[in-house]
Amino acid sequence: MANENAAKKRKVAESTQGRVPALRVKPQDKYKYLIGFDQVMKTEALEGAVPEMYNTPQKCPYGLYAEQLSGTAFTKPRDGNRRVWVYKTRPSAVHDDMTRETGFKLTQKTDKVDPRQRRWLPFPKATDTERVTFLEGLQPYAGAGDPCMKSGVRIYLFACNQSMTEKKHSFYNSDGDMLFVVESGELDVVTELGRMQVRAGEICVVQRGFRFAVDVVGAEPARGYVTEIFDGHFRLPDLGPIGANGLANPRDFLTPVAWYEDVSGAYKVYNKFGGELWSMTQDKSPFDVVGWHGNYAPYKYDLARFCTVNSVSYDHLDPSIFTVLTCQSADPGTAVMDFVIFPPRYMVQRDTFRPPYYHRNCMSEFMGNISGQYEAKATGFLPGAATLHSCMTGHGPDATGFAKASALDTTKPQPPSDTELAFMFETTFMLTLSDYAYSSDVVDKDYKQCWNGLKSHFEK
Repeated sequence: MANENAAKKRKVAESTQGRVPALRVKPQDKYKYLIGFDQVMKTEALEGAVPEMYNTPQKCPYGLYAEQLSGTAFTKPRDGNRRVWVYKTRPSAVHDDMTRETGFKLTQKTDKVDPRQRRWLPFPKATDTERVTFLEGLQPYAGAGDPCMKSGVRIYLFACNQSMTEKKHSFYNSDGDMLFVVESGELDVVTELGRMQVRAGEICVVQRGFRFAVDVVGAEPARGYVTEIFDGHFRLPDLGPIGANGLANPRDFLTPVAWYEDVSGAYKVYNKFGGELWSMTQDKSPFDVVGWHGNYAPYKYDLARFCTVNSVSYDHLDPSIFTVLTCQSADPGTAVMDFVIFPPRYMVQRDTFRPPYYHRNCMSEFMGNISGQYEAKATGFLPGAATLHSCMTGHGPDATGFAKASALDTTKPQPPSDTELAFMFETTFMLTLSDYAYSSDVVDKDYKQCWNGLKSHFEK
C-alpha cells in the first residue's frame, strides 16, 4: 500500500511538470523539515551532537567544534535577535587565502536611471549547448543602495542547468539575505543547516552568512527570480484586524533538519562581499554541521498554502493584503522589501472594476510571473518575464483588460484559474537598472503601447 501511495504521488507530480498548479498544494518532498517560523529550533544528524545546556562546552560531543553565526547584533532586543549555534567537524575559518573573482554577471552594477515603464521578455533558459550553475546564471536587473552601508536591495533573474555541488562549489553572501522564487524546474538547495527541495511555485530564503549550493534536479533547466536585502530580515506581516490567522501561516514554513557530509576534496567557496565576488578553497566539504540550535536558519514555503483575504462586497483592495513576507524599514509600515503574490482567488465584488486599479505609487513595483496569465495584462507578461513600475510612474491594466473588465457581468462571481500565479517585489527604494536590463534583447520595446488604446470616455 505504501508503494502504491508513493507511485500515485509521483504520478501527480509528473502530470503537472512544466506548469504550476497554483491551487494545488505540492506533495511532501524527499526531505524532512522542522515546522514553524521565526522560532528557536534544535536538530541533530547524530543523536547528542548538540550539547545539553552549554553552547560552548570544553569538549563538544563527537569531537565537534562549536561556532555561532549571528544574524543580528549581540545587543539587538530579544524579540528581534537572531543567531544559531552550529556544531561542525571544523571551524569555518579554516581555508586558503581569499582572492577576488571577475567575469561573473552577479557583480554587474545597477546604475542606469530610468523612470519609464519597463517590461522584459522571459529570461532565456539555460540550453544544452552550455552548462551553467546558479552562480554563473545569476543576472542582476535592478537595485538600489549600498551593501557596505547595509541599506538597499537587489533583484536578479537566474537560469541554470548544472548543479553547484557537481563542481564542488558553494557560496555565501555577506551582503544580505536572498529570497528565491522558482518559476520552472526544481532546485535542491544544500545549506550548512540542511537540504531543501524547492519546486516551481515555492520560495526559499537563505540568510546572510550561510554557505549553500544550488543543485538542479532532473533534466529540466531551472529558472526563477531572486531578491536580496542588505538590511534586516524577512518576517511575517502583521495581521491587524484580520485576526490571528490567514495569509501565510507560520505552520506552513519548513526549515531543514540537520544534514552533513564528512568528505575531503578540493572545494571552492565563493563569497559576495561589498558587491564584489571573492573565493577561497578548502580541503573538506563546507556542509559539515552535524547539529544546530537557534532561530536563524534557511526555510521554504509553498505559495499554494497562502490563505487569501479579499473583498466580498465591493472595490479592489490594495495588494498589501497579499503580502507573504516583509522586511520593514526604520519607518514602520514602509518596507525595505515586501514579497507579495497575486494568487488564484474568487472575485465577487459587485459593480466594481475587478482588476488592479490604475496607480502611481511612492514605492517601486518589480513584478514576475510564475504561471498563467496575469489578470491586468491580456498578453505579453509571460512566465519568466518581468516588469518594473518605478516610483510615481503610472501603470495599470492594458486597453484590452480595461474593456473586458468594464463590460463584465459583476453579478456573477469569477472562479479562480488553477494556473494563475504572479508576484511582486515592492520596495521603498527607487530602483536603477543594470546594463542588461536597460538595453539587452530581453527589453520589450513595445510595452508602452499596451496603454495606447485607452481613450477618453468623458461626458459632460
